[in-house]
Amino acid sequence: MSNLEAAPVELAGRGGEPTVGGAEVLTARDVPLGGPRAMRVRRTLPQHKRSLIGAWCFADHYGPDDVTASAGMDVPPHPHTGLQTVSWLFAGEVEHRDSLGSHALVRPGELNLMTAGHGICHSEVSTPATTVLHGVQLWVALPDAHRNRARDFQHYVPPAADLGDATARVFLGSLAGETSPVPTYSPLLGAEIVLAAHARLSLPAEPSYEHGVLVDAGPVSMSGTRLQRAELGYLPPGAATVELANLTDEPARVLLLGGAPFEEDIVMWWNFVGRSHEEIAAFREAWEAELDQFGRVEGYQGTPRRLPAPVLPSVRLKPRTRR
Repeated sequence: MSNLEAAPVELAGRGGEPTVGGAEVLTARDVPLGGPRAMRVRRTLPQHKRSLIGAWCFADHYGPDDVTASAGMDVPPHPHTGLQTVSWLFAGEVEHRDSLGSHALVRPGELNLMTAGHGICHSEVSTPATTVLHGVQLWVALPDAHRNRARDFQHYVPPAADLGDATARVFLGSLAGETSPVPTYSPLLGAEIVLAAHARLSLPAEPSYEHGVLVDAGPVSMSGTRLQRAELGYLPPGAATVELANLTDEPARVLLLGGAPFEEDIVMWWNFVGRSHEEIAAFREAWEAELDQFGRVEGYQGTPRRLPAPVLPSVRLKPRTRR
């Protein structure tokens, strides 16, 4: 998914401080995906309070949206650099096309991971069969050693692991005896967890990781801190477990995100991740000039045929850091 803001904000990132005895709470801001009838998403990363959790640098939560009454998702071809996109649906279906030649359907419970490397472009369109669209779009920053690698696309359907009063689908990394075969370029964890009504769950955690819990259906408690729907709870490194509790009479659903602290400074603007203002400006110029760096998406039928890049701000873009 693209960042479709007409004037994307570049934030000088810094870390927040966890609340005493619990998790730091990151609230979302609403962002429209396009025009007046377009979907709205709830964005928890990045923000001034915290830019990254591990290498996770972007998190949009959307729906459930009745797309019979809205424009649904129709994102024309747009570019990415220096990152991986992680698409995860709870309901609906999205058609993905990219300049690697991939043509895939994103469905609930199935991971679609696209590696941009030095440059890729892709489109995303909800299918005619979709009436309700509901899911998340996540980005992972690539470390310097891998950020110029070749384009790639991976599809994986993780099994549902039985955790007693909960189930987990581990789409990246390892958790509770389950390991995803999908390669990552920094230590990462990504899993969907569904908790039965009033269930409590203690998950073993990698102490060197930061952890985040994004609530889709709740409220849920994370290590004693109450999280409402679309809020993201954060725990710094050092935790041996992540404690979750469903505070409702209905099933609750969260995404558990984790990773080793990402120590590199990055510059993140629009759909690009780079290391300097000059590099981001060069990416933008290459996209506008339709250079081969990003390739072309074949088969997209919408209008416009490609997203134009916004105008760069009049001030230099600043690096964002974990702290």
